[in-house]
Amino acid sequence: MLRPHFPLEKFGFFQILEWFRRWLLGGDVRTEWGEPRVTYFQMGGGSGEKSASGRLQHGGRWRSADAWPPPDATDRSFYLHSSGALLSAIPVERGAVMEYRYDPTDPVPTIGGALTSGEPVMEGGAFDQRVRPETFTYRKDPGTGPLADRPDVLVFETEPLAVDLVVSGEIEAELWVSSDCPDTDFTVKIVDVYPPSEAWPGGFAMNVTDGIFRLRYREGWDREAFMEPGGVYCITVRPFATSNLFRAGHRLRVDVSSSNYPHFDINPNTGGPEGGSDRPRIATNRLHCSVQYPSRIKLPVVPG
Repeated sequence: MLRPHFPLEKFGFFQILEWFRRWLLGGDVRTEWGEPRVTYFQMGGGSGEKSASGRLQHGGRWRSADAWPPPDATDRSFYLHSSGALLSAIPVERGAVMEYRYDPTDPVPTIGGALTSGEPVMEGGAFDQRVRPETFTYRKDPGTGPLADRPDVLVFETEPLAVDLVVSGEIEAELWVSSDCPDTDFTVKIVDVYPPSEAWPGGFAMNVTDGIFRLRYREGWDREAFMEPGGVYCITVRPFATSNLFRAGHRLRVDVSSSNYPHFDINPNTGGPEGGSDRPRIATNRLHCSVQYPSRIKLPVVPG
C-alpha cells in the first residue's frame, strides 16, 4: 500500500531530559530555559517524488510556538457547495442539498489515520485514499479504486491552490444534515490532493485527519436525542488536530460520509442500544449546502 514518508528528526538530548524533568519532577522546564512551550511537527513541503521504498516524499519540519493552537493561527472558513466546490464564498443557492445512501453492511473502509491496531486490520498513517486488494473491509469483495468514487462519499475540493496554505491546530466542520432514520453518523476527512506527476500519474490523495459525529448526541454527551424525519440539524464534527502544509498546486479536499470502518464502529441507523443491531437500516442521509444552511469547514491557518 502506498504511503508517504516523513523525515522525522530525533529530539535532542535536552528535549528528552526536559520531558523526564517535566513529568517526573514537575515544573515548566521550557520556561526555565527560555524555550517555546510547544514543539510540533508540521507535515508537508517535501518533493512529492517517490522514495526508493515506493513512498510519497511528503516531507515536514519541526516548529515551535508559545501555545497550542499556535497563537498566530486565524480561522478561515471554506464552504461546501453542491457543485462539489470548496470555496471561501457562502453558497447563494436556496434549497441546495446532496443526498446519499449509507448502508451499514457496506461501510467506507478505513485507509490510514491517527489510530492503528496493526496490520492487516488497521494500519495507521497517511496513505493514498484508494481501496486495494489488501484493504481490510466489512465486505469480502469490496472492489478497488479511489474512495472518492463511492456513491456514499461526498467530495468537495478547492481549485489548485495559488499559494501555500499551512493549517495548524483544531479543525471544526459545521454541517447542516438530515436523515430518514432516527440516528446515524456523519464523518469528515481532510485530504491533501497531489496533482498528477511522473511519479504519481493518477495523483495522490493523502489523508491528513478525520473525525465523526453521532447524531443522537447532538444535544450533549450525557443524553440522547433522536432525529425526526425531515428535520434539519446543525452538528459540529471535530477531526483530530493536525499541522500540514498544503503546497501551491495541490487541492484541499473534504470528504463527507457516514462511516469509516474499522476506525469507527458502524452505526446501524436504528436508534437502538449502542454496540450493535441485528437489523441495520439503510439511511438516506442529506448534507445541506445552501444559503439557509451553509455547511462549512473551519481551518486554523498560520503564516508559512
